[in-house]
Amino acid sequence: MEHSDTKKIKILFLFVVVLLGFIIFLGTLFYWATIDRRLPRLDHKEVNYALRGNIVSADGFKLATSQKLYKALVDTRNIDPKKFELFVKLYSLYSGDDPKAVAATLKSNSGSTVLSYRIDSKTAKYLQELSRKLYKLGVFKSYDDPKTGVSFLHGLSVIESGEDRLYPSMDSVTPVLGYVKKIEHKNITKTAGVKGIERYYEDKLSAAQDSLLVGARDISNAIILDGNSISSRRFDGYDVHLTLSLKMQKIIENVLDKHSKTLESKEVIVGVMNSETGELLILATSNRFNPDLIEKKDYGALNIAAVEYLYEPGSVLKPIAFALLLKANKVNPYDIVNVYGGSYKIGNKVITDTHKADKLTAEDVIVESSNVGTAILAQKLDAVEFYQGLKDFGFSVRSGVDLPFENPGIIPAMNRFNSPIYKATVSYGYGMNATFMQVLKAYSVFNNNGRISTPRLVKKIVSPSGQDLYPEKAAENQILPVSVAKRVQKILIKVVQEGTAKGTRMEGLEIGGKTGTAHIAEGGEYVRSYNGSFFGFANDKNNRFTIGILVREAKKRHAYFAAQSAVPIFKEVVEKLVENGYLTPSSELQVSPVKSKVP
Repeated sequence: MEHSDTKKIKILFLFVVVLLGFIIFLGTLFYWATIDRRLPRLDHKEVNYALRGNIVSADGFKLATSQKLYKALVDTRNIDPKKFELFVKLYSLYSGDDPKAVAATLKSNSGSTVLSYRIDSKTAKYLQELSRKLYKLGVFKSYDDPKTGVSFLHGLSVIESGEDRLYPSMDSVTPVLGYVKKIEHKNITKTAGVKGIERYYEDKLSAAQDSLLVGARDISNAIILDGNSISSRRFDGYDVHLTLSLKMQKIIENVLDKHSKTLESKEVIVGVMNSETGELLILATSNRFNPDLIEKKDYGALNIAAVEYLYEPGSVLKPIAFALLLKANKVNPYDIVNVYGGSYKIGNKVITDTHKADKLTAEDVIVESSNVGTAILAQKLDAVEFYQGLKDFGFSVRSGVDLPFENPGIIPAMNRFNSPIYKATVSYGYGMNATFMQVLKAYSVFNNNGRISTPRLVKKIVSPSGQDLYPEKAAENQILPVSVAKRVQKILIKVVQEGTAKGTRMEGLEIGGKTGTAHIAEGGEYVRSYNGSFFGFANDKNNRFTIGILVREAKKRHAYFAAQSAVPIFKEVVEKLVENGYLTPSSELQVSPVKSKVP
């Protein structure tokens, strides 16, 4: 019995020992299977990240472009302590980083450490070359991992970390150009448009696909391309080509900076548009910023005032109201209008003129910019004619220009046009709100035989393969008969020849337009602050440009009048167009405005 019990105990002990050994064996297998043994992988993956597309000016300059960013990593455990100072000196020399900062980073970290995040392509190549030299100099040595017992040697690594957006023209073409924000995805920095062209064409500019190469690797760490390898092509974003000329943009921006300072204005905006195609040659402002370095003081300039700022346009609306009267056959340019010495009462509102007169012809109501005459003539339009006419000219609807966050503006509801007072005030540009771009678009009608053109900033989009794609052109609606458009055009020429815009005359060019000086309302009341504007056209034998100027809140004494602010700027813009070959004065181009003075 005792012998049998002893035998059972021995068998049980043997079984426990074997079981324990088996458990230890399984545990060891699991441990080595799950820990990072830092052994070379049999397969290898290479990613080449795609870049955001370029924005290019009409004269071929890159206004926005992207470059690859790299980061440098080193495992501090692989740096030979005896050659630590050598590593710091060489790395700082090649990277341009501060040696003290590099040394501090290395000393405060153990293991894999990032030394630099924003390394450009050129510096990355230098550092990759340095990495090879450091191996030869014996700066790196193997390190035995005490946890795994495995030795490894990781030198200096330079890997792609994303992209950086650059704006070589600095503050030019802003805020139209816009800016981007950074997006971090899986430790890779990408960019996305926030404002301007960058935002509007985000779907075209953004990178489409990164290239990927996966496969087994040979002894030299190169990927073996065989039937088992996987590869995909890299597709960068499309390039967006603008209608704006960088050269002209810079020239006009300098003009605006000068005048804005002299006038002590809040902002000066200029737009020059091809009247027939709608292409914008210039869309400039005195309020700009550098997209590479946006500071707190720039916040006010980030919005595109040409499409976002709403204001009452004032007297520049008078030719539009007159055109609606001509279209409806409600007035003849030679009709005599009693303007009552420049003071007229409608209901409880007294309307006054700056220039006093007793009688004017209907067209001279526009030439002399008579509020009284315009208000009286506007009563001839019924509510539908006036309301729908303004809608046809593009008011209270977005202009369609390829910019984000465009404001549609406001005109009174149609039933409000049954009120004589509303008819009067809207006819001379009050009681409604519009954007600079809407007024510019509306004035293109007079210089394009009654057709309205949609402003646009992009000429074409070019795919990574070089294929040219052209944005679909908006339909041009005939909103005025040709005869009416030409008659208003002649009246606008007469304004320049004889009226409130004499300062824009230039021999050999066909120039017309209308001034506007409008009170600014704050808190429901008009204050002593004004917007001065001039909208019109400048033509030679081959080119037809619609041009708009808006001077916001000039503080210099008497400079708030459009004749003293917007008109001189218009004249200088036309001179710059002539100097740079966009307009050519000709002695053959004779301007003969219609004469219709009251006897």
